[in-house]
Amino acid sequence: MGTVVLKGGRVVDAAGSRHADVLIDDGQIVAVGPGLDGDRVLDAGGCVVAPGLVDLHSHLRQPGQEEAETIETGARAAALGGYTCILAMPNTIPAIDHAGIVREVLELGRAAPCDVHTSGAITIGRAGEQLAPLGEMAELGVRLFTDDGAGVADTRLMRRAMEYASGLPGKRVVLAQHCEDPVLASGGHMHEGEWSSRLGIPGQPAEAEELMVMRDLALARLTGSRVHFQHLSTAGSVAMVRAAKAGGLPVSCEATTHHFTLTHASCAGYDPVFKVNPPLRTDADVAAVRAGLADGAIDCIATDHAPHAQEAKEAAFDEAPPGMLGLETALALALTELDLPIEAVLALLSWRPAEILGVDDRHGLPVAPGHPANLVVIDPGATWTVDPVALASRARNTPYAGRTLTGRVRHTLLFGEPVVVDAEAQR
Repeated sequence: MGTVVLKGGRVVDAAGSRHADVLIDDGQIVAVGPGLDGDRVLDAGGCVVAPGLVDLHSHLRQPGQEEAETIETGARAAALGGYTCILAMPNTIPAIDHAGIVREVLELGRAAPCDVHTSGAITIGRAGEQLAPLGEMAELGVRLFTDDGAGVADTRLMRRAMEYASGLPGKRVVLAQHCEDPVLASGGHMHEGEWSSRLGIPGQPAEAEELMVMRDLALARLTGSRVHFQHLSTAGSVAMVRAAKAGGLPVSCEATTHHFTLTHASCAGYDPVFKVNPPLRTDADVAAVRAGLADGAIDCIATDHAPHAQEAKEAAFDEAPPGMLGLETALALALTELDLPIEAVLALLSWRPAEILGVDDRHGLPVAPGHPANLVVIDPGATWTVDPVALASRARNTPYAGRTLTGRVRHTLLFGEPVVVDAEAQR
């Protein structure tokens, strides 16, 4: 492929910011500095060159729901969104709950234009009744386990999972929790509050999330196990995690773009595109999530990219499945909506999630010689309008259709290969 040089950009990473060209050869960064040349030049003028983004929460739907998404199409959407690494969720059909399905997903991901990792289910079939073979999946490289889409409601079982995971020899694994008390949330299709009352739609109270956050913080204190809280959405949840961190508990958490950009008022038109789980919350909750992202209580931004076939999302609000697209819009939404410098946004989207997942030997690294060339080039001033038809995903269920955003990916490089050039996917 020859050498590639990213020319004329501003490099931003965990080490700071500086104007420099970046020379890449054989999948690695070989030089960073002024006046570099290569066999192929990619223009980075006026742009930021940064470590590629990492998503801890992508629903790729394969196996079993390929009509909504495949690993290939999801990874292409990710690359266009600036991601060089994504983590597939295990709520496929069948669930990713044993070594055979892990191997299948990893094999399908090998040809993808993004580094595809997979999580594993905590319980068999994500049924919350019996532990899945965590050690067997960890041997294949699985580093994060979750029953995402459902919380592990059995407290004793969750304790056993934490104790088992923390005792895996030589393996650094994380248990991640979709925090939802299934009894309290049962029958709810949006946030329980002013708008659910107006619309006559049964709601889920914030306490359905917060009770499980509270429980798992107590279990983390009891077992010493690491726990990662997925898509936190309420002010109470953020406050509890902030206090737990101050007390030294080994916990981390994520927030999604839709939980800091949209509120339950978006459901006023009964449009199922705004139905998501956990549901869109109040203005006060959105403000708390934004504050958590700013002060470090929330470690990273995740997409919770959840594609659905068009006919499924066209059902009545209470019958439609929850979920929204996220991979191609997350970076621009963060740059547009958050009152944070680009350095802070990139920390939330790149090196912090890379560290949580344990891929920080390949992703999220400083842009420096000897490191893998997993990079994104961002035009922070570019404006664009979200068009569902133009997205790479097989699905179209974005809540941001027609919204104008600022900041767009110009190039993405995966182990030195330009997989996106001038905002166009190359494979």
